[in-house]
Amino acid sequence: MNIREEAHKMKLASPKMAASSIETRNQALKAIAVALNEKKEEIFLANQKDLQAAKEAGISDAVYKRLKFDEGKLLAVTEGLEQLQGLEDPVGNVLFTRQLDEGLILKRISCPIGVIGVIFEARPDALVQISSLCIKSGNCAILKGGKETAETNRCLFSIIKKTAVEAGLPEECLLQAEAHSEIDDLLSCNKDVDLLIPRGSNAFVSYIMNNTKIPVMGHADGICHVYVDKDCDFEKSIPIVVDAKTQYTAACNAVETLLVHESIADEFLPRVAKALCDAKVSLYAEGKAMELANANPLTEEGYHKEYLDLKLSVKLVSSVEEAVEHINAYGSHHTDAILTENNETAEYFMQMVDSAGVYQNASTRFADGFRYGFGAEVGISTSKIHARGPVGLEGLMTYKYKLYGSGQIVGDYASGKSQFHFKEL
Repeated sequence: MNIREEAHKMKLASPKMAASSIETRNQALKAIAVALNEKKEEIFLANQKDLQAAKEAGISDAVYKRLKFDEGKLLAVTEGLEQLQGLEDPVGNVLFTRQLDEGLILKRISCPIGVIGVIFEARPDALVQISSLCIKSGNCAILKGGKETAETNRCLFSIIKKTAVEAGLPEECLLQAEAHSEIDDLLSCNKDVDLLIPRGSNAFVSYIMNNTKIPVMGHADGICHVYVDKDCDFEKSIPIVVDAKTQYTAACNAVETLLVHESIADEFLPRVAKALCDAKVSLYAEGKAMELANANPLTEEGYHKEYLDLKLSVKLVSSVEEAVEHINAYGSHHTDAILTENNETAEYFMQMVDSAGVYQNASTRFADGFRYGFGAEVGISTSKIHARGPVGLEGLMTYKYKLYGSGQIVGDYASGKSQFHFKEL
C-alpha cells in the first residue's frame, strides 16, 4: 500500500466526511457496536494469536495486560460507542455570530480537523476508541497500531471499516497502516495529513515530532504524582493512593511518585506502605522516607522514572509549596492529585501545579476520556495549544469563518465611504 497516495485520496474525501449527517455517523457507531458483538469470537481468536506470540517473545506483564481484548474490553468499547451516540453533534455548531455592518454577517462554525494520523501503542481497544471518535467528529483517520496486536487490530479494523462504509460513510473515512516502514511515509504526508497524534514512549513521540512537518499533539510521559497533605484524611487517602498505583499500572495516568508531608510521615507512611506492599508494590525512596516505608534505594533515574509497573517512588516534603515545586520540576504535566481536607490548600495546589489534570481527593486514574463522559479518547495531550488532557470530540474539532455579504467591498470601508457597525447577534 502506498500511504502517500492513500492519504491524498483521503484528503480529497475529507470534505464529504465532514458533510456527512449526524444521523449517518451515529448509525455507523450503532452498527459497529452490533458488529463487534456479532464477530466477537473472531476477534478473541485473533487476540489469542497475539497473546501467544507475546508470551513467546517474553513481553513484560505490564505490556501483556495492554494486549488483551476480552469480554471486559469489548463491553467497555461498546459502552463507549453508546455514550458517543448520545453526545451532541460537534460539527456545524455556530460558535458566534457578529454583524460587521448591515447586510454583512460573520459566523464562526465548528468543523472537523480533516485527516488525522494516529500512531498508538499495542492496545487493541484504543483502535476502537480512536476510530469511533473520528467517525463521530467527522474526521478521516489513518490508524497505525502496535505490532504486538497486529492480528487483533487487523480484525477489528476490518469490521469497523466495512460497517462504517455500509452505513453510508465515504470509503476513504478510515485507513489502516500496518508495516513499520509506513510510519515514515505517513510522516512525510504534510500536505494531506492535518494532525498527528502519537501515543507511546518518550523516545517514540520525540522521534515523531523531530521527523515531520505535520502538527503533532500528544504527550511523551505519564509521570503522575499524589501529594498527601498534612490535613489529609488517612482512611480516605490510603485507598486513593493504592488505586492510583495498582488499578492499572501500565496506564499513563497511574501514579509514579508519592509525596508525603513530613509532619504526618511517621504515622502515615508506614500505613500506606503496608497497604501498597499488600498490593505487591515495591517502594523506592531515600533518607527518612526509605526508613519509614521500608523502601528500596531510589533508582539512578530518581524522580524522573515512569515505572508503568508495580513500583513507586516516595519523597517527604515540608509544605504544599515544596510539593508543587517538585511536581512542576519532575512531572510530565499529565495528572497530579492532592489529598487534603483543607480546601484552601487544595486550591493553591490546583492553581499552581502546571498539569492538564489537577485533582483533590481522587485517584489519578480518573484521567480518561470515557470517565470524563467523552465516550472515549483519542489520547492524552499535555500541550497547551489546542486540546489539553483527555482528547475527546472537542479536541478533534477546529472552526472556519463564514462571511455572508450583500455586495460590500473593502475599498468602501478603506476610503471612509462605509463604516463598520459591529453588533453581536
